[in-house]
Amino acid sequence: MSPLISELYGPLCGILVLSCIFLIYSIRNRSRLALPPGPKKLPLVGNFFDMPTSEAWKTYQRWSKEFDSDIIHLNVAGKSIIILSSLQATNDLMMQRSSIYSDRPRFPMLNELMGWDFAMGFMKYGPQWRAKRKVFNTAFSAGASPQFQPMELAAAHALLRSILTNPECDMIQEFQKMTGGLIMSITYGIDVLPVNDPYLKLVQESMHGLAVAGVPGRYLVDAIPILKYIPAWFPGAGFKRAAKKWGQMTRQSVRVPFAEAKRIIATGKSQASYVSKLLSMGGDASDPSYSEDAIRDTAGSIFNAGSQTTVATLGTFALAMLLYPEIQKRAQSEIDSVVGCDRLPTFDDKPALPYITALVKEILRWSPPAPLGIPHFVAVEDEYRGYRIPAGSLVLGNSWAILQDDALYPAPREFRPERFLPVGQAQGSNPDPASAFGYGRRACPGQFMAMDQLWITVASILAAFDITKAIGDDGKVIEPISKYSSVSGNPIPFKSCIRPRSKRSAELVEATAL
Repeated sequence: MSPLISELYGPLCGILVLSCIFLIYSIRNRSRLALPPGPKKLPLVGNFFDMPTSEAWKTYQRWSKEFDSDIIHLNVAGKSIIILSSLQATNDLMMQRSSIYSDRPRFPMLNELMGWDFAMGFMKYGPQWRAKRKVFNTAFSAGASPQFQPMELAAAHALLRSILTNPECDMIQEFQKMTGGLIMSITYGIDVLPVNDPYLKLVQESMHGLAVAGVPGRYLVDAIPILKYIPAWFPGAGFKRAAKKWGQMTRQSVRVPFAEAKRIIATGKSQASYVSKLLSMGGDASDPSYSEDAIRDTAGSIFNAGSQTTVATLGTFALAMLLYPEIQKRAQSEIDSVVGCDRLPTFDDKPALPYITALVKEILRWSPPAPLGIPHFVAVEDEYRGYRIPAGSLVLGNSWAILQDDALYPAPREFRPERFLPVGQAQGSNPDPASAFGYGRRACPGQFMAMDQLWITVASILAAFDITKAIGDDGKVIEPISKYSSVSGNPIPFKSCIRPRSKRSAELVEATAL
């Protein structure tokens, strides 16, 4: 084979494969019903070159407005993608028709090349998923989550002490350390190191790979799974090399802390944790739901998925307090009137602090940490509002668009916690931002613990500190910019200054170490 033919062989095969897939797809999906509206599709590749690589949720929202439809259709090299941009549409399909809209797609890049098939969020809907969800719910259901509140309070206090020693700290890093340490403790009974903890490094690296590879349409292998068999050295197979690197981190992030938890348990000196509780049940061989593999995998799901969204939400909280100082003052006034100045808030204060609860909800609405969530999958052809939903479609709920819908949330880009007070939710307006946690049977099962952690962290910081804009070397105020990383979902790093509200506040923070 001549060098020229050899060089062209790969691209020509790719074109041939795409052509066959397009023809099969076109014949299979002929129907009298129209597809939902969407951007114009090119032959063979469809909307492949239209797919956004950053802030995709905003592009999908714009398309929804351009086509005057809360349901739009994309075709990525033969793969059908449905984007839902209204609460009505997500409720109608992902909740009312959850029996067919609760599945997950195949995820060749994530599951088959990077090893994320252990995680409940990416598993196909069926017996295996239900078994792992059953294990998970033993600890993290709405009724079980309060057991972690003492640990969440202790983690919030540790965060306050860390901030007190460094008022110009990187808030995102502080949130990562607190959240990662809390999840390690709850899940494995492991205490992390104050700096450069190897377990937190593992999860950060594995989550980076997940965030990059999890964008729908980013990798052609997700539309054409056969591409996963091409060798890593082949031209254009950079995705294989990336998957190998990220996959190693993913596997280690699941196995390494689990092995350490078992080692600690064997010494007889372990603290109560998710892993210790389930392993104490004996790993009943007659019930595979409680096998060591199931416990390890569900623990890995908590460790990997639980930290990133909470960190992003707390980052939004800090940013919002810089941008809206009057809201910070109102929240602190409520805390002062209920808690006083001789102690810090506890969970017992929650019923008397409705504005703090509303503030946490507004943070989730204003900038949801997972704007598109994880794609659902519908295996059978369906019909909705006279449109055809092709079998094999990926279905995404655009939480960003839903939580920015001015029909539900007046002036959606304004940060208004009072919208979630009873008077603001009168006559059905400003519904609770449940969309931030996903839809139907695949909604985030850890949302109850997450809300508790967010609430006590926000209340504790506001009780003890003032978050203010930083001053530059030139003596001028540094204005924060409200932008987010398309990879991590965290706010772009911003300067701030966080100082005790009073001498008494500092004393209360120091006293938490006793």
